[in-house]
Amino acid sequence: MITEEIVHIKGLPKKLVVFLHGYVHCAEAVDHRISCLYDDLDDYAIHIPQAPEACEIHEEKRQWYSMHRFDAEDMRRQVATIDECAAIYDKMTLGLQQAYENVASYIEQVLREYDLDWDDVYLCGFSQGAMVALYTGMMLPRKVRGVISFSGILAGKSRVCKHAQSTPDTLLIHGNQDTYVRFEAQEYTRQQLENLGCSVMTEVIEGGLHAISEEAQQAAVAFIKQKEKIRKTA
Repeated sequence: MITEEIVHIKGLPKKLVVFLHGYVHCAEAVDHRISCLYDDLDDYAIHIPQAPEACEIHEEKRQWYSMHRFDAEDMRRQVATIDECAAIYDKMTLGLQQAYENVASYIEQVLREYDLDWDDVYLCGFSQGAMVALYTGMMLPRKVRGVISFSGILAGKSRVCKHAQSTPDTLLIHGNQDTYVRFEAQEYTRQQLENLGCSVMTEVIEGGLHAISEEAQQAAVAFIKQKEKIRKTA
């Protein structure tokens, strides 16, 4: 269960942003990298939950699930093609499902605290956190307002294709010089999500590495503001 978090509240919370940190990462590390969200979003609660598992390769960091259990030799970074890479991520379903159960329960609890609904939620994540955010957004029985992936990929595709319950609007942000989660993952994920019925936007960070850049943050803020503008005029 998730028992640690960092929370920022600006104004009266009418919307909820949940941001999932990456592998060998932690809530505090993300907190220092998403300042644009705090500065530019009014009447939002921004929650950064801490993954409940200590990281298998750095005990002072965290993980949403073990990567070595499913890819002990880090072959996902070495194989030649995106299809081979995606096949390795597809083997991670058990880890993703465990993370999904933790994150879904956490969001449900936070929504009760603020008296908000699932349609008030923007679910974001970086790297492994982005994979969990994408998986969770598709598997939830209620549709969130949006999912934002920073340097992620749709992992656990086989289970998602069979059991997805939602088709959230999604923004995929990726640096074209990313060597950890290869840039081709963005196009692969877009195709998979659109095949399942999601509306997908993409943002390419020119020269971007495996990081949450200011440009990436600004793209996320613009996506959220555009979604809320549409809601108000609907």
